[in-house]
Amino acid sequence: MNIFLIGYRCTGKTTIGRLLSQKLARPFIDTDQQVEKKCGQPIAQIVAESGWDGFRDAEKKILKQVCASENQVVATGGGIILDPANIALMKKTGVVIWLQADLQTIESRLAEDAQTKAQRPSLTGGGLLDEIAQVLVARGPLYTRAMDVAIDTGEGTPQDCCAKAIDALRRLDQKI
Repeated sequence: MNIFLIGYRCTGKTTIGRLLSQKLARPFIDTDQQVEKKCGQPIAQIVAESGWDGFRDAEKKILKQVCASENQVVATGGGIILDPANIALMKKTGVVIWLQADLQTIESRLAEDAQTKAQRPSLTGGGLLDEIAQVLVARGPLYTRAMDVAIDTGEGTPQDCCAKAIDALRRLDQKI
């Protein structure tokens, strides 16, 4: 069983994913990093040259490759849930944890993240807070459909959130 972490940008998927992989002694995979490695370019460049559809196609291929293995912790791109086939594949091969945070927390984390410009091209072309709000409203039902459990990462340390994830997995009766 894989553990998939979904959620908006800067909700802690990579940070908490790495902690979970250490605690559970499982390999860690970041699908965005895998897409960049396969394409040989940063996400912003992939999107600039191939559009969001080109990026999403590459992302889907990486997810299929990842799902061919088991017992991994997988941090996904924030929009992986836009394709129903991706949701179905994650649910078939693992448990899905939705990492959430409020608008202000996400905005603050994005502003502090040095990789934002290189790896996180604008999704709407609008201002940052408006973009976050718009995308969260649009994707909320998709995250809800995909998730097995949700964890608020807006409060507490990454270690606290990792412990919440492990507790949630135990409550779901997952063998971890």
